[in-house]
Amino acid sequence: MTFDDLPDVTIARNLLRRWWGLELGLSEVGGGGYVRKSHAVCETIHAAAPEACAGALAEIAAEFASSKRREPVTRQCHAGLVIVAAPVFGVQGLTGVVYASGARPADRPIEAIAEGLSAIVGSPAEARTMASAAPAVDDGDLVRVRDLVASAAAAVERVQPAVVAPTTFSHPFTEIVGEAAAVRDVVKLLGKVVKSEATVLVHGESGTGKELIARAIHYHGPRAKKPFVVQNCSAFNDNLLESALFGHVRGAFTGAVKDQPGLFQVADGGTFFLDEIGDMSAALQVKLLRVLQEGTFMPVGGTKPVKVDVRIIAASHKDLVTMVAHKQFREDLFYRVNVLKITVPPLRERVSDIPRLAQFFVAKHWRAAKGAGAAAAPRLSQSALARLVAYPWPGNIRELENEIERMLVLAGDAAELTASMVSARVAGGAHGVARALRDVIATAEADAIVAALGRHGGDRDSAAQDLGISRSYFDARSAALGLGGSAGVGANA
Repeated sequence: MTFDDLPDVTIARNLLRRWWGLELGLSEVGGGGYVRKSHAVCETIHAAAPEACAGALAEIAAEFASSKRREPVTRQCHAGLVIVAAPVFGVQGLTGVVYASGARPADRPIEAIAEGLSAIVGSPAEARTMASAAPAVDDGDLVRVRDLVASAAAAVERVQPAVVAPTTFSHPFTEIVGEAAAVRDVVKLLGKVVKSEATVLVHGESGTGKELIARAIHYHGPRAKKPFVVQNCSAFNDNLLESALFGHVRGAFTGAVKDQPGLFQVADGGTFFLDEIGDMSAALQVKLLRVLQEGTFMPVGGTKPVKVDVRIIAASHKDLVTMVAHKQFREDLFYRVNVLKITVPPLRERVSDIPRLAQFFVAKHWRAAKGAGAAAAPRLSQSALARLVAYPWPGNIRELENEIERMLVLAGDAAELTASMVSARVAGGAHGVARALRDVIATAEADAIVAALGRHGGDRDSAAQDLGISRSYFDARSAALGLGGSAGVGANA
């Protein structure tokens, strides 16, 4: 699929043309490909100074390559016109720049633009005509133009074979994979948390990697050489959990034939990770509060308190604030565990990390199955990645890892993981779940187009007129939404 055929590119181009008279293009890193799609004014300028036009885009590309920034930028070219550009990254780094060109800043007089153009085209009269023809964009317009250019650049990244951007976000927590803004916030906070001894509350949906965060805190902190103990508070009933946490003495209950230390004693000097603390009973919450406040607890059936030095990291997928309000969780305990809070984002809020996480799990499970000296791991095809990116992942990272492991088993010794290896659940969910406003809008558009065609017996000209849009735009949207037709096709379907 070429740049011009991508649905999101078609949408962005049509909107840029209709609203501002701008054109959308894709440039190579060195500025090549500039004339693929350019505004009429830019075509004239390019004919007079092709090297300068390519150089303007090459400078923007160099800026993206060095800064590794992914946000679109607004710059002025050598002719004084506006260029809005967004980067396209691949495995090997920057692979191109998507740009919109041909506008003049609304706050710059036409005379100033004409003066710059006259040095290029050689004719003051022609320069003024060109400057007058260039559409004016203000700051509000540029915000929307940047969004559309960024959307088109993201579409290119999703379909190119080298879809994963290089890792540019360095940090000491190598076990945490990802570069999304939400992940960067977590890593930034971790850098401060690991230096303290305070209690930490990790909040996030199931499967988001809360234990991974807890391990990062422990193994990058001052207790790294001491024990790291994990207990899921929803795994046992009340009596078994109490015994597991605090231990018991001989004769405390039937079957207690000897003293048994609890996990708090095992974790002495180190870190104790209490997962799903929201499932702990009220009685055990009282005992945990005592450990947090005084560092002591009483074993089941014991008469002498045991003192421990343990850093506690608690985690829950539940909203503890709401539980406190409904008297389901002790308020005093909540304030003790909520000294430092880290919220782990769900995978649907860090979609840009899915390709990188998928490749990470491919490498991880390939090594585990084949050994360190095995051949290179299979690559993920772009069609398989597209399905993985489109799926909402209700089970978060854990579900993604399980899916990749399953695909590797099906692949055997194949060199590529293809879309046919993606499970029916993921493939179906990728097409059947609306996850963003764009999906909702696309569904509404498709319904409106189908209904209009039905009202007019399939006559596309009449359907377009009924919807209040041009026939070319009707065909473009139909093609983008998979309803048949293409821009510029005149025959009725």
